[in-house]
This record gives sequence, structure tokens and C-alpha cells, in this order.
Amino acid sequence: MAVALPRTRLAGLRWSRLRERPATQFFLTLTRSVPGLASAWWLLLLLRALLPAGLAIATGLLVGRVESGGDLTMPLAAFAVVFVLSQVGPPVHQVVGALTGHHFSSVLNDRLMAATLGPDGIGHLERGDLTNDLTTARDFDLGWSAPPMFLNMDFIGQGLVMLLGGIASALVLFGFAWWAPVLLLAAWGSTHWLLRESGVWRDRNTDAVKAARRHTSYAYDLATEPAAAKEVRLFGLAPWLLERFTSHRLRLHELQYDATRLRERSVGGALLIVLTANALLFWVLAQRGYDGQLDLQAVVTYAGAAFGASSIAFGGLSWALDGAAAPVVAIRRLEPEMAAAGALTTSGTHPRPRVGAPEIRFRDVTFTYPTGSRPVLEGFDLTIPAGASLAIVGQNGAGKTTLAKLLCRLYDPDSGSIEIDGVDLRDLDLDAWRQQVAAVFQDFVRYELPLRDNVAPLGGDDELVESALAEAGALGLADLGAPMAKGYPGGVDLSGGQWQRVALARAIAAVRTGAGVVLLDEPTAMLDVRGESEIFRRVLGATSAASTILVSHRFSTVRQADLICVVEHGRAIELGSHDELMTLGGRYHTMYDLQASRFVEFDEHGEEVVHDVL
Repeated sequence: MAVALPRTRLAGLRWSRLRERPATQFFLTLTRSVPGLASAWWLLLLLRALLPAGLAIATGLLVGRVESGGDLTMPLAAFAVVFVLSQVGPPVHQVVGALTGHHFSSVLNDRLMAATLGPDGIGHLERGDLTNDLTTARDFDLGWSAPPMFLNMDFIGQGLVMLLGGIASALVLFGFAWWAPVLLLAAWGSTHWLLRESGVWRDRNTDAVKAARRHTSYAYDLATEPAAAKEVRLFGLAPWLLERFTSHRLRLHELQYDATRLRERSVGGALLIVLTANALLFWVLAQRGYDGQLDLQAVVTYAGAAFGASSIAFGGLSWALDGAAAPVVAIRRLEPEMAAAGALTTSGTHPRPRVGAPEIRFRDVTFTYPTGSRPVLEGFDLTIPAGASLAIVGQNGAGKTTLAKLLCRLYDPDSGSIEIDGVDLRDLDLDAWRQQVAAVFQDFVRYELPLRDNVAPLGGDDELVESALAEAGALGLADLGAPMAKGYPGGVDLSGGQWQRVALARAIAAVRTGAGVVLLDEPTAMLDVRGESEIFRRVLGATSAASTILVSHRFSTVRQADLICVVEHGRAIELGSHDELMTLGGRYHTMYDLQASRFVEFDEHGEEVVHDVL
């Protein structure tokens, strides 16, 4: 037996569903984000929507006054006002719409920045299932999938003006006959349903369209970015790249063109309906005019209203609304998802870590990435004595970089704990802990800023910067005030190895300003073996007061650490000094022998000594 819902609850469900529609979300978000401009935009839109009906009435009034020989002052004035407004209104509305669109875009970009930068962790940025929404929210103003927001506001405004103006004109026909507006609204409105215009956006965002857009963008980036320029020319890839870009771009245009064609019903059927309805209306209108039931003023007014009602049909409102609403919907989905995925658990019972080099202990740590199918670390145990240098080695995928992320608290472990001087890392103040960590990752950031700011992003005197650069072997690469990108006046372009030295100088500067932990995740992969060994020797000297952790594949560098940990399948399977692990004859010994038979180290006089280790 069906149970009827109370009217209030039923109305609430309907309103809830209406609120969740993309168009409703767009208009609500727009009005809340830029209330002043949105109000002006809406007022101008309503004014423009009333003009067609007003023009029909003013024209009929003027014709009737001419026919009767009466005073033309008021009819002419009314007609002039409507005419002037119809000429001035559209460009003013377009300007206000463009300003509204620009401001709204800024608000959406601000919200996206807050959603991405707000969480303390980085899990939300490494989730593949959020990529499509993130791309939509980030690139909506680039014109790849829809017009930029400032242009979309004009399209939406035009569509709403036509829709509301057509309805207002049709309502004038109530003075003629009750069935007249019903007939025209049904006829002209049916074209939207018959042609399925509202489905265009969905067709323009299928998986095939997204794939074509992604391939097109990738080819475009390869052709225009300096990083790929050498290989593109060396291997003769320019013709292939151009053909790939052209073919995928043409495919994208074809898919988008197919999506924007009239859909599912023939345009002939729609035209037949509207022609039949209008023929019936105008036939009855003409008959009553000939019969004298309507005077000339009424005939002109209703004919003009019938003409104005035609603007309801064939509009692009739904398509424009879907395109404009897409980033709004994407951001509304991303905000709670990113907040949850990037959240960290903090009790704050120990507000600040102890200053200086701490003891670090991984205690039975297990961790699986949110979209992973198996643990990267499982029951991981490791103790790093305070002030010691530890090298972590292992095969790719063993969990070395994950350890670095956990130590920086970019993620929290699923179980187990990381203890700093016996205190759970989750209990420490997050910002205070990160101030204690100086890290250089393999994919470190090359800031397009002066060299000084690359070494000390939060500020520091020149003496500190120069000292750090000298320790990293990077002194003299450029003036401290030189921008680190060729696109700026006086900009400097560094090699990969030089950039790595700058990144190491950044870590050394952080230690000089109080950091007690140094984390180096493949920081010198672009340097040769001798250069890396030399740099690490310098870094160890500069960070001797800190606990230093190095992730590297080069054993000529690794052997300089106090301790070496071998990680395999998410567990620490060997721990000891280089000599101890070589004597043990286990996994480290095997990897060492496989990698190299010769390496370079330095004696106390700085001279190279070549050893045969096989």
C-alpha cells in the first residue's frame, strides 16, 4: 500500500532536487559570489525581457492613435522609450555580464585554490578519480570545453532574454483569447524538447570528447614547451607531432560538431508544429479583424505579441547554462572531497617539537594510498638516532619516497606511528614540525623567482643565501637578484644539475635557520657519480647538527651515511653501516655488487682515490 508524503515534505524534496540541478547551483552560486553585479545583471535582463511585449503594446497604441486622429505625444514618447531601451539595453547588459563573468571566474578560481591548498596533506591531489573535476574546475576559462565565463554570461543572458521575452509577449495574447498564449507557448516551447537542445552539453563531454581534448592538449604542450624541444627536433618528431595535433583537434571538432547538431527529431517536424500553430492564430486574428471584432490597434498589438513569442524557440540556453555550470558543480564536488582526502589527524597535545636533531622512530607503520590496492608499507619498523645520517635504498616501488611523505606529514599512516623523540608525530603542531624539516625531493620545484628567493623562499639575508649556495657548490651560478627563467628580463636558465645544487642550498639554508631534520629524496640524480658524492659530503658537513635521511640509488653516495636501511616490500630488512652490511652479505651486498665495480671517494687531503670493490 502506497503511503502519501505530507505536502510540506514533498515540496521540500522537490526543492532539494531543484537545488541540485546544475543550472540552479550556477545561479545560486553566482548571486552569492558577486551579489552587486549579479543583481544589476538580473535587473537589466528583466528589463530587456519586457521590451518585446512593451514594443508590441507601444506600436499598437501608436497605430490606434494615428487611426483615431488623437494626440500622438504620449504614444510616440512611449514608443521612443521602448525603442531606445531596446537599442541601449543589449550592449549595457553585455558589458555588465562580462564584468560579472570575470568577477565570478575570480571567485571560482579562489575557491579552487582554497580547496587545493587548504588541506594539510596531499592525498586530494594524488587521487585519480578527482582528475576530471579538477581539470574542469581549473581550465573552464581556457575555452577548451566551453566559452570562457565572461562570454557564457552573454550567451545565458541572450537565452534568458529570449525565453522570458517570449513568455511575456505570449501573455499579452490573453487579451485576445485564453487559448492563444497556451497554443504559442506549447508550439514554440516544444522545439526544445523535439530537438533535445539541452542534451548538447552531455554530448560534448563524453569520454571520447575528453580523450580527444586530452590528446590535443598534450600534443600542443609538447610542441610549445621548451623541455621537449630538443627531442622533438633530434628525432624528427615535428611532422608526427603536427599530424597528431591536427588529427586529434579535427576529431575533437567533429565530435563537438556532431554534439551540437539538431538531435533526435527532424527540424522539419518542429517547423511544422510552429507553422501550424501560428497559422491558426493569425487566421483567427485576421478573421476577427475583418469582422470588426478587433480594431486596428488590437490587431497590431496582438500580431506584435505573437511575433515576440517566437523568440522562445531554438535557443541555446540549456547548452550555455550547462557549460557555465560545469565548473561550479565540479568545485562544489571537489571542496568536500578534497577536504576529506587531504585531511590529517592532529591532537595537538604537544604543540612544538624539541629544537635540534631528534630521534625518529617508525613503529609498525602500515600505509596504503587512498586509491591503492595493497599496502606500500606494512609493519615497517626503523629507528634513526638523533643527529645520525641514514641512507635508504631499495628497488623502485619499495616504499622509499612514501617514507619521506609520511615523515613530512603529507599523509598519515593507516596504522602504527611515527615518533619524534618519543612523541607521536600526529600529536605535534603541524606547522611547527614542518619548520623543523628541510626536504629536497626528486621532483623539487624550480621557482620562477630570483635566485635569492629560490634558496630562501620565506626570506633571509644575502649572507645566509651565499653561504648555503657555497656549501652546495652553487655559488656564482647567477646574481642573487636574477630571475630563474629565461622569460624574464635578465633571466637565467640553469642546467638540471645546477638546479639540483640550488635545491640543496635551499635545504642547507633551512638547517641554518633552525631545521633539525634533513630529508633528501634522490636530490642529485642529474649529477654524475663524482659530483653527487662530493655534494653529499658537503651536505653532510653542513647538516652535521641535524638528523639526515637520504634516499638514493648510488652506493658511492650511500656508503657515506652513518647507517643504511634496505627497504623491500614495505619493510626494513637490513640496517647497519656500509661495512656491516657488506660483511653481512645480504641484499645490500648484492645490490652494491650489481651496481658498480668502481667508485670514487676522497682522502683527507681532498684527493681522489679509486677503489676496486669487486
